[in-house]
Parts: sequence; C-alpha cells; structure tokens
Amino acid sequence: MSFLRPLPQALRAEAARIGGLAARCLVLEVETWPKPGLVSHVDNGSHTDMDAGSFRRSAAAIEPFLARLALAGIEGASMPRLRAIGLEAEGAMLRATGGVNTHRGAIFGLGLLCAAAGARLAGARGRLGDVVERLWGEEILGTPSAPDSHGGCAARRHGAGGARQEAAAGFPTLYHTGLPALRQGARLAPGDDEAARVQSCFALIATLGDTNLLHRGGAEGLAFAQRAARGFLEGGGVGRPGWRAAAAGIGADFVARRLSPGGSADLLAMSLFLRAMEAA
Repeated sequence: MSFLRPLPQALRAEAARIGGLAARCLVLEVETWPKPGLVSHVDNGSHTDMDAGSFRRSAAAIEPFLARLALAGIEGASMPRLRAIGLEAEGAMLRATGGVNTHRGAIFGLGLLCAAAGARLAGARGRLGDVVERLWGEEILGTPSAPDSHGGCAARRHGAGGARQEAAAGFPTLYHTGLPALRQGARLAPGDDEAARVQSCFALIATLGDTNLLHRGGAEGLAFAQRAARGFLEGGGVGRPGWRAAAAGIGADFVARRLSPGGSADLLAMSLFLRAMEAA
C-alpha cells in the first residue's frame, strides 16, 4: 500500500514539461553538425548501426520515462527507484531502435537532471548538478555500472572517472565547459544556435576523458581527439571563416579512426537542458 498523496495536476504537468524539454535536447543534439564521429541529421559519423532516425525514435520512446524521473524527484525518490525507471527507459530505447544503444548514457545523466528538476519543484535548492550531488551522489558511486557498458569497461581499464563520478560530483564538466562554450558560441556566431552547439561539442571533446573514445581508440585515440578539438577551438572555433569545413575535416579524421565521442554528445544534450532550466 502506498501512503504517498496524489500529486497535484500542476506538478504532474510540470514533470511532463521537464521530460519533453529533455527529449527535445536529445533531438537538438542529433540535429547538430558537424560533430566529429557522431551521428547527425547530415551523416552517421563513425557509426554503421544507427542514424538520425534511430536517435529521434529513441528520444520519443524515453520521453515518458524522463517525465517519470522528474515525478520521482518531486516525490523524494532514492537512487534505486531512479535506477529502476532508467532501466525501463533503456528497454523502451532498445525496442525503438531494434536493439541499438543510442541513449544509455543520456538516460543516466539527463535522467538524473530531470529528477533534480523535480526535486527543486518540491523545495530542493541550488543548481541542478548540486541537487544531484547532494541527494544521490553517494548512492551513485555505490551503484555498479552495467556489465555490458563499453564506457564502464573503458573507465576501469584506463582509470578514467566515467559518467558515475561526473554525476556524483554534480556534473562539473557541464558547468565549467559545456554551458560556457554554448554561451561563447552564441557570441561568436550570433543567431546561429547550431554553431553554439558545435562550439560546445568541441569544447567538451577537448576536455572530457570520454570513455567512448577510450573504448574505440584507447589512450592514443582520446589524445588525438582532444588535440584535434583544441586545435579547432584555438583557431577561432565557430567564429573563424570557414569553420564548418574545418569541423567537417576533423570529422573525417575521426571517421577514419572510427572514433566517436559519445560521452561528449551526452553532455552536449545535458548542457542544452541546463541552459533551458537554469538562469545564466
């Protein structure tokens, strides 16, 4: 028997809005080009088993679960409940994509931010990342990564922090890199939000110890990717003439090496969510 009072309809509507916004941020991520090695609405990057349609179907399939995570945050849920909803979301994703993992990392990170947004509606204070750290950080570190997670395996093999440590620390990379780069991109290319998203993507690749890159290319692949992204940014980023061609050229180098910075793609979607949810 549940002793939880039914939530007011206004809170349920707000949870649905949060889930819808999060899903929209996932679509915005795939509608960003050029992103080296990553699937976009223009090309499939380094992937042969997924395309933009896979990502759009996946985002639509997991939207109701992102809303449920926001509701769970309102209700003060602990990490086991959030994880159970996340696993249901993964199942819906795999059914929508024919078994392809498009958004597992985003379900984890963006799902936690949705839960934090719900917790703020119930009175939690602070930035969304701070809410995640305060309410669930210890439980996140105590939760084992999925046994078939390529990122988790790469993190253990190379001693990288991985998604769980990033989340438990309150997503510092979002606040120190992803969000500032979105704002910088908006200044460099006024009125071109896709350019701002590309700037943020490259900044994340340049700084993140992306376990997807480690999985595909080892330490050498990660170093190459970070070096290439830094070169793009140091050359002026999306503020330089011909930046799209330069970024596409870097993308071709990633494809030749089969590199795909999937962790950076997840953090781009999460940065977009924070941009929409939190004051500048």
